[in-house]
Amino acid sequence: MDYPLLNVFFTTMWVFLWILWFFLLFRVLSDLFRDDEVSGWGKAGWSVFLVVLPFVGVLVYLIARGEGMGRREAVRAKESEDAFRSYVRDAAGEKTWTASPVDELHRLAELKNHGDITEDEYRRMKAKVTA
Repeated sequence: MDYPLLNVFFTTMWVFLWILWFFLLFRVLSDLFRDDEVSGWGKAGWSVFLVVLPFVGVLVYLIARGEGMGRREAVRAKESEDAFRSYVRDAAGEKTWTASPVDELHRLAELKNHGDITEDEYRRMKAKVTA
């Protein structure tokens, strides 16, 4: 079999570029369909352009709308993170309300009765709550 090393290198390079091209095409298509600012007709037009003339279509898309791709992705990531944090807070049962002084005094009395705090600590904390 006569296949020189340089041909192996070029074949590997072309396969890598082919895979890279598909990643770029899918990235452009996902950005296009996730963008709420583009109308349905605009999405259809870009899709036809990207399917019929893929190389030119992707290059024109990157020139025309590439600047906002990173910004839109950052906004989506921020929204996703905020939604996740909100879900974790809700699942963990984090209280967002402050306890009333009566609740605080009741909690302090329980701590004193269980021996978790001393009488002196109880008086100081009670004075702080009632102040």
